[in-house]
Amino acid sequence: MMRLWIGLFGFGLLVFACSKSDGNAVVDTDPPEFVSCSFQDAINVNKGDVSIEIIFNQNVILLKPHGITLNDVQVNAAMAAYKKLTIKVTLEEATEYSLKIPAHVIKGPDGSTADEIIISFRTKDPVSVSIDADLAVGNSSPEAVNVYNFLKENYGIKTLSSAMSNGAVDTNEAEWVKQHTGKYPAMIGIDYIFLNWAPANWIDYNNIDVQKDWWANNGLITASWHWNIPPNENITDHTKFTFRLENEDGIKVTFKPSNVPIDGTWENQVAKADFDELITYIQLLQSEGIPLIWRPLHEAAGNIYEYNNGQAWFWWGLDGGDAYVELWRFMFDYFKSKGVNNLIWVWTTQTKDADFYPGDAYVDIIGKDVYNNNDSEGLAELFKELQEAYPTKMITLSELGNVANVSAQWSKGAQWSWFMPWCDHDRTHNVNDADFASTDHQFANASWWNDALNPDYVITRDEMPSLK
Repeated sequence: MMRLWIGLFGFGLLVFACSKSDGNAVVDTDPPEFVSCSFQDAINVNKGDVSIEIIFNQNVILLKPHGITLNDVQVNAAMAAYKKLTIKVTLEEATEYSLKIPAHVIKGPDGSTADEIIISFRTKDPVSVSIDADLAVGNSSPEAVNVYNFLKENYGIKTLSSAMSNGAVDTNEAEWVKQHTGKYPAMIGIDYIFLNWAPANWIDYNNIDVQKDWWANNGLITASWHWNIPPNENITDHTKFTFRLENEDGIKVTFKPSNVPIDGTWENQVAKADFDELITYIQLLQSEGIPLIWRPLHEAAGNIYEYNNGQAWFWWGLDGGDAYVELWRFMFDYFKSKGVNNLIWVWTTQTKDADFYPGDAYVDIIGKDVYNNNDSEGLAELFKELQEAYPTKMITLSELGNVANVSAQWSKGAQWSWFMPWCDHDRTHNVNDADFASTDHQFANASWWNDALNPDYVITRDEMPSLK
C-alpha cells in the first residue's frame, strides 16, 4: 500500500505507479493523486469551525463508510465534489492534529482509489494577555491610578455600565436608565464638543458640578472630544467650524492633521489654542482629584479599510495613519508638558487600522464603537480579535447602539471592560418632558438596559467602591 504523508513543514510526496490485475493481464490505472491541502504547512491554525480542503488531480467521489478521522475521532462532515474533498471540523486551540483519510475511500473516474493520506497541523496557542501594570503617563494622579487598577482587577470578571450625556455634560441618560431599571450606571460620558462656544449661557465647562457630584457618589467619568476646527484659515466664525471632512455649508476641510505638530503652521496655532483652553477645564477636575477616562480623536480611520473608496469620517483621519499617530503623540506630549496627569488615554480602533495606532507608550485602553450589530457570536469574535491584536491593553465597547444584549455577548466571550450606549437626543433632552418616561430609545431601550444591569458581573454605581 502506498502512503502519502503531509507533515507540519511541507509535503514529502512519493508517488508510485499503480496497477491492478485482470486475470492474466495487467491493466494500467490512474488513481487519484493528492495535489494540495488548504492546511498545507499549517502550524498556526485558528480554533473553531473550519473547512479543510484537499485537492486531487482528477474528479473524485467519497465512498461510504469513509472512516475519516481527526485525532482518531470519526469525522461526520465530509463531501467530495469535482476535484475537491471538503472536511468540516471544530478545532481547539494549542492542539496537534492528525487528519487521516483511509486508503480506498477516495475513488477516481476509472474506479481506482487513492491510498491513505495523513495531514498534520497545529492550532494557535492562546493569546497571552498581560495588561500593562502602569498608565502611559508616568506621573499619573493617585485617583487615575486607582481607577486604572480597579478596571484591571475587574477585567474579564466584571464589566462596568456607562451612559453618555445627552448634551455635553449632564446625567440625563443616566437618570433615564435609573428610572427604568432602578439603578444608575457606574459611569457617565461627557463631551468637549462645544469647546469653541464655551463659556456661554448654555454651556460652561468651568462648571464642574455634574462631575463633582458623580465622582462624590463613586461614579466614574469618561470624556470624548468631537474637536471642531475651522475648515480653512480664512474662517473664524465658530458656527462654521466642523469635526467632519466638510462643514454644514459644504466647505471642505483643508486643516491638515499632518501640520498640527509643526511649529508656525496655522493648524499648530489653532490646535495649541484649543489644547490650552481644554487643559484649563481638565485641570479644574484634576484639582478636585477627579480622573477622566479620556477618549479623543476617536474612530480616526472611519471606513477606509472596510471597502474600496472608504474614507475617514473625521478631519483627524483624513491625512492617513502616519499623520494621525503624530497628531495623537503631539497631543499626549503637550498635555503631559502642561502637567495634566489625571487622564487615562483610550484609543478607538476601527479594526484593520494598525497604522493608526499611536503605540503602547501612548495608549492605556483600546476602545471599539459598534452600531447595528445583533450578532453576539460575531461581537465576541471581534473582542477576541482585538485582544489578540493588543494583548497588553484592556478592550472596551466605548460606544454602542442597537447591538446584541450584554448577557448574550458576555456568554459568548465578549468581556468588555465597560459598555456605553450613545444618547438619544430627542428622548432624554429634557428630564421633565412627557417623552422622557417612554421605554423606547434610539440606541438602547429599557428592555436592553434591564438585561444589561441584571447580571452580577455588570457593575452599577451603587456597587462602586470609593477610588479617591
